[in-house]
Amino acid sequence: MIPAQVGQGPLDTLQSTALEALAQAESFFITFLRPWNFYQIGIALFLFVIAHLIAQGVSPRMRKWMRSREGWPTWRLRVLLVLQHRLRMIFFVILIWHAIGIMQQVTWPSRSYLLIVIAKLASAWLGIALSTRLIRNPALRSLLRYAAWIWVTIWILGLSDETVAVLDNVAIQLGESRLSVWLILQGLLLLAVLVALARFVAGTSAASIRRNANLSPSMQVLAVKFLQVSLYGMAFFVALKLIGVDFTGLAFLSGAIGVGLGFGLQKVVSNLVSGIIILLDKSVKPGDVISLNDTFGWINALGARYVSITTRDGKEYLIPNEDLITGQVVNWSHSNEFVRLDIFFGTSYGDDPHLVRRIAVEAALSVSRVLSHRPPVCHIVGFGDSSVDYILRFWISDPTGGLTNIRGNVYLALWDAFKANGISIPFPQREVRVVNETLPPLEDRTPPAPGDGT
Repeated sequence: MIPAQVGQGPLDTLQSTALEALAQAESFFITFLRPWNFYQIGIALFLFVIAHLIAQGVSPRMRKWMRSREGWPTWRLRVLLVLQHRLRMIFFVILIWHAIGIMQQVTWPSRSYLLIVIAKLASAWLGIALSTRLIRNPALRSLLRYAAWIWVTIWILGLSDETVAVLDNVAIQLGESRLSVWLILQGLLLLAVLVALARFVAGTSAASIRRNANLSPSMQVLAVKFLQVSLYGMAFFVALKLIGVDFTGLAFLSGAIGVGLGFGLQKVVSNLVSGIIILLDKSVKPGDVISLNDTFGWINALGARYVSITTRDGKEYLIPNEDLITGQVVNWSHSNEFVRLDIFFGTSYGDDPHLVRRIAVEAALSVSRVLSHRPPVCHIVGFGDSSVDYILRFWISDPTGGLTNIRGNVYLALWDAFKANGISIPFPQREVRVVNETLPPLEDRTPPAPGDGT
């Protein structure tokens, strides 16, 4: 790295560093234009074409062989699939290192210098491409991959000191803190690595927490959310600490930002706090069947800001946590999974009510979802204008299967049972009587005279 001279400003230092880098680049290109270097480039291109042809022949056979490996673990097949996608680069790295070994035996070492640089770059790029496949997030994986490729290329070409000097000289002064481009890049790289590590640890720990049968579903969600927030927050502050950021200088700024966010994000904070309360008091949990206003469905997931509810028609509602705290919620499976349903019907006065009650209970038990260990009951609830009114009550244990469909199945069972036993279901009837039957026929009636007021 080029040291800054005494009394030299940041712009002067940046200019001198850039001129030095340009001089080194000019020297590199002059060396690059030597005839033997063109021979090395030609050798590298020839080896790349050979590697491409070999990969084109091996890749289909390798894929066919992988498809025949039944019973293999999924992780092993994924590793083979990643290698299959990188066959061309793998063969190129193998061929170029063998070519370098042969050339160093038959000619001067300087005549394989450019091939060594190309081989190092290809090996580094291959290693980075394979190692970054462990990161599941595509955006984070691409960021780390390209950042690592750029830095490794600069380091192999011997331009790392000059690059660091240029990036470090582009800086701004914030009080007693100096913020440079190099410092920002270091922070972003450390943050990406630590976030990836925190994501991996959080995912592994979350799987262990969900397998713990001693924790309720709501406590499992709370533990997972707390672990994720803790790990991501720790990754952020550790990254800032490692690059030397002074937190005391940011105390006032963070306080002002916190006050502004408190006023601007009242609803967001309210939903976050409501989500924590829901998880702690266990009023709702994943899998519960709830009714909220006109929404009926089961809870699919508990989020930090909202609750995901899936209805029978396939719609997914995102209900803010605050609505579940401040509004009235009907939880069909809060303390247990049993749900009682009521249906109403009527029969004619000529049917025996004792027989009707027994047939109704048997008809309800014939439906598969109706519980037999909690037997249905049927009661008379009134004497209507044209029917004796009954209520049939029965229990189910799977409200997620729907309520309208089970009611419809019980009604159909009642219809079939009543039809088989001769029990009629009355319907309102009206009788019209003509009071004065002595009126003359219509054709014998004479119309009133004009001007007659009748």
